[in-house]
Amino acid sequence: MIVVDDLGWADVGYNDFTSVFQTPNIDALAAKSAVYTDAYAGAANCAPSRAVLMSGQYSPRHGVYTVSPSARGNDKTRKLIPEPNVDILNDDIITLAEVFKSVGYSTGSFGKWHLGHDAKTQGFDHNVAGYIKGHPKSYFSPYDLPFLENGPDGEYLPNRITSEVLSWIATVKDQPFFAYVPYYTVHTPLQAIDSVKEKYLSHPRVRNERHATYAAMVELMDINIGRIMRSLHEQNLVDNTLVIFTSDNGGIRSIAYQDPLRGGKGSYYEGGTRVPLVVSWPKKIKAKTDNTPVINADFYPTLANIIGADVSTQTLDGVDLSATLLDIKTADKKSLLERSLFWHFPIYLHAYNPRADQSRDPLFRTRPGTTMRKGKWKLHHYFEDNSYELYDLENDLGEHVNLVQYLPDVVNSLSNEMNNWRLDIGAPVPTKLNPKYDAKFTAEYTKKRLLAKGRR
Repeated sequence: MIVVDDLGWADVGYNDFTSVFQTPNIDALAAKSAVYTDAYAGAANCAPSRAVLMSGQYSPRHGVYTVSPSARGNDKTRKLIPEPNVDILNDDIITLAEVFKSVGYSTGSFGKWHLGHDAKTQGFDHNVAGYIKGHPKSYFSPYDLPFLENGPDGEYLPNRITSEVLSWIATVKDQPFFAYVPYYTVHTPLQAIDSVKEKYLSHPRVRNERHATYAAMVELMDINIGRIMRSLHEQNLVDNTLVIFTSDNGGIRSIAYQDPLRGGKGSYYEGGTRVPLVVSWPKKIKAKTDNTPVINADFYPTLANIIGADVSTQTLDGVDLSATLLDIKTADKKSLLERSLFWHFPIYLHAYNPRADQSRDPLFRTRPGTTMRKGKWKLHHYFEDNSYELYDLENDLGEHVNLVQYLPDVVNSLSNEMNNWRLDIGAPVPTKLNPKYDAKFTAEYTKKRLLAKGRR
């Protein structure tokens, strides 16, 4: 399971409308695999998305909503007191790694963990470089990361992580294994090998040096995906290995625009939550493009079923996709297409770039709210002003035209379902007013941020 950090839906070659990103290995994998066009992360930023993936549960069940603190942004610009955030996945939660261990799999984590101080305490036999923090100080050695010895000066971290993965697989390949590969790349700091970065600096559609560095990081990540796939072929493992490639959330829009999607990391518009997803299992999964809306909470029950693990006593919010994934005749594709997906964010996340983020509010990538998708409809509910936004994703993928005033019956139906979901799952809705909020200051501060000079 390869989970790239902050890789946007539009930042892989097969989804790229700009012809900037070079991902030949991922594109080759996608060409012979199941590609999900409407795949979602469980949250729009790192830790909560990973918590959803590893628990199979929506955020209100485990309380991981963001990377702490929950009160982001200027105190005077927040109308509500946000809910508290949980930093570490509780030990009472059975992680996906523990499910694999329960049926005899060796388990290894390679890269960003972000849900505790050591992945070995949460289901992994082997942990390389995974701890509570979300990004390295440097992508070039010395890294000074826990659970990873520094390499030679100048060694590149994604290359080293991949070498660690391949070395471990070589030692456990004669038994079932689960390799979780949550690369730190392409998260900031933006750092790439100069020789790769150089060719993007002159690309006609690369906006600036940051964009060029990011594109180089994407290519270098892709090269390492190629290394993994070649190694599986060379060791005659590829036919009996299920490979998942995805991202933990949308890309940072001020670094790489996510058009045609609106917004980016931290936003609950499509650019913040929609992610690339490729699932490969030769001779088991046919090459296909699937528009079924799926979410990373679905990995848990799906993989549990495939490996024969009993999770029937656990509370899970994802659904088992194995029947449709494997084209089993009993698959109920219609119910999957029509089911509702939910995201709950009762906190604040400040803007990266007010002019470029495409957020609802220039000061925040998102303010407290809940979003849901059902079929073609996407409903947003924001708590500060109890307002709604409704979009028809089938005809407005970019969420440009708010249909709330035109389709009140649709809004009422979806909002009732959303409210019932919040009640059923115990999702907290902040209601306490922030005494420090200052409307005049907010207006002036917004104007100042929007007019400030700086990179876009």
